[in-house]
Amino acid sequence: MTAPVVQQVGTQAAEAAFDDTGVKRELSGVAAKLVAGAALAFSAYQLWIAGFSPLSSLATRSIHVGFLLLLAFLIHPITAKADRHRIVWYDALLATLAFALALYHWMFEADLIQRSGDPSVADLVVGIVVIVLVFEGARRVLGLALPIICATFLAYGLLGQYLPAVIAHRGYGFDQIVGALYLGTEGLYGIPTLVSATYIFLFILFGSFLEHAGMINLFNNIALGFVGHARGGPAKVAVISSGMMGMISGSGVANVLTVGQFTIPLMKRFGYTSVFAGAVEATSSMGGQIMPPVMGAVAFIMAETLNVPYLAIVKAAVIPAILYYATAFWMVHLEAGRAGLIGLPKSECPNPWEAIRRKWYLLLPLAVLVFMLFDGFTPMFSGIVGLALTAVLILGVGIAAGFRSMPFRIVFWVILGFGTASFFKYGIWPIIVMISTLVAVNFVIKGGHATLAIMRGSLVDGAKQAVAVGVACAIVGVIIGVLTLTGAASNFAEFVLNIGSRSLFLSLLLTMIVCLILGMGIPTIPNYIITSAIAAPALLKLGVPLIVSHMFVFYFGIMADLTPPVALAAFAAASIAKASPMKIGWKATHIAIAGFVIPYMAVYDPSLMLQTGTLIDTAYVVGKAVLAIGLWGGAAVGYLRGPLNWGERIVAFIAASLLVAAVPWTDELGFVASALFVVWHLARTRGRLAPAPPPAARS
Repeated sequence: MTAPVVQQVGTQAAEAAFDDTGVKRELSGVAAKLVAGAALAFSAYQLWIAGFSPLSSLATRSIHVGFLLLLAFLIHPITAKADRHRIVWYDALLATLAFALALYHWMFEADLIQRSGDPSVADLVVGIVVIVLVFEGARRVLGLALPIICATFLAYGLLGQYLPAVIAHRGYGFDQIVGALYLGTEGLYGIPTLVSATYIFLFILFGSFLEHAGMINLFNNIALGFVGHARGGPAKVAVISSGMMGMISGSGVANVLTVGQFTIPLMKRFGYTSVFAGAVEATSSMGGQIMPPVMGAVAFIMAETLNVPYLAIVKAAVIPAILYYATAFWMVHLEAGRAGLIGLPKSECPNPWEAIRRKWYLLLPLAVLVFMLFDGFTPMFSGIVGLALTAVLILGVGIAAGFRSMPFRIVFWVILGFGTASFFKYGIWPIIVMISTLVAVNFVIKGGHATLAIMRGSLVDGAKQAVAVGVACAIVGVIIGVLTLTGAASNFAEFVLNIGSRSLFLSLLLTMIVCLILGMGIPTIPNYIITSAIAAPALLKLGVPLIVSHMFVFYFGIMADLTPPVALAAFAAASIAKASPMKIGWKATHIAIAGFVIPYMAVYDPSLMLQTGTLIDTAYVVGKAVLAIGLWGGAAVGYLRGPLNWGERIVAFIAASLLVAAVPWTDELGFVASALFVVWHLARTRGRLAPAPPPAARS
């Protein structure tokens, strides 16, 4: 194997990135061009909305959902057994109908406002059809689990008055239910859809542009260069590369299907089992949803729901995200030591600095995005700037390649730099003129068509990748609408409060279990929305800070994608690793086991999420967490400086548990137990370490 060990990720994996469970058509010819045209129109509409905000909020959301359903019916067949090589007439009809009805809010906006609260027959008919289309679109894209859950809530809204008094409501008319779900901003077009139509789409498009420009290869080369030659290097590459990709993609399953195409075969080649390779990639990829600056779609929904700056969410997430990846890295390191797995030969690892030198410009949009988010700019504006800068760089590189003289290149990049900077002073028009000019130049120069193909592919794939996220945001509006109309969330909150009056830990445990159960087959977005609506308010009343309570729910919504029996990230990894999804899921849970305690530590000591205390308080709790993770990892793997016997593993587990528990004297006891364990292990292994077992046979 030579230095360029990173292979270009297949377009099939990129197209499947955000489709967690949906079966996709394999189209060609006119049908493929039709879908690409619809996707380009979707991206153009979203960029128009982001740049000019020409429509009212409700009309913007409605047309956004119309585009989502249009693509959903064109891309996803009615069943897995249906013909995947053509678009059948009824799917074309459903796609057209969904998009046509999406214009209803825009065309009759004034009439709908005038008769607010008294819908006409036409309003109700259109509302019913749109609700049914959203359910069908979600079934095709996301599978049956989420539509069934939403249908249960819908049935509760319609028939809840006939249930036992403890959970019953006063009863609502059919027109009230349809009005709440379709005509207002608390149902299908609620906050999740608003966020999908604004922030989320922009950041998905941003990630798509960087991915097509070669960001995955750059991240893989950087990771390979720095840790590929270390003990267990291939698995450490997976952790670092997935973490860096998670900074811009915000989707665990997307990371598995893109980065995993390279890292999983690499791990298998150097001795890791298929199960462990898939589990490492699944664990590492899922952390992308809590890794700043972009994080996952949930972070934007959380900021909008809590009415706090996005920076506040990033601030709360940054330390838990680092600890999550530290856990995965540490577990990989210990597993490699236990199994005697070596790294790649130094000569076969690329030079990371050379990789950065050749593709440094890809890091510039990410750096600008981070600076703007931390400097107080809104996510919307930051996303527009990051996206515009990425487009300028891609187009500019295509043109600059034709300049052989370095002075010409320098002048060219200076002009582009000033042109991009003018965006801050003069608004959107200078950047539109500059990008249009660059596109025109690429049309006529040698090699420019390849650059334009990258731009087109980025716009098409970005729109396709937004379908699963956006459809999930729309259908969970059914749950939000019913909960808002009936006030049913207060019943569960009271139940949690009753338990919490006796034990906060039991309340947290119950909330965690609900998150993990709901995560069996539904994406993180609806999982968070459901549990945050019914559990987070109860945790707040029990004294848990607002952001911490929502982050607790968010964190375990992510862990649900690793936890069998239905672990979406594990299933995605299994398709590449060629191993059992169940075995990968259990192994991923084992690798991430220490990460399960991080949210509990944040609840009992919010300084871990920078919500209370001083920097010294934060440093203290982070130090405890790192020590606990180190001990838990040793206990789970059975290896530290050398193999651990069962006595050592038990002591290590107890010491780590004491460091996490928020009971008087547990910290002191935990530090003492940790010191005793370290002394015991060093004394037992000093000078008589058994040689590491030989690496497994390479495939």
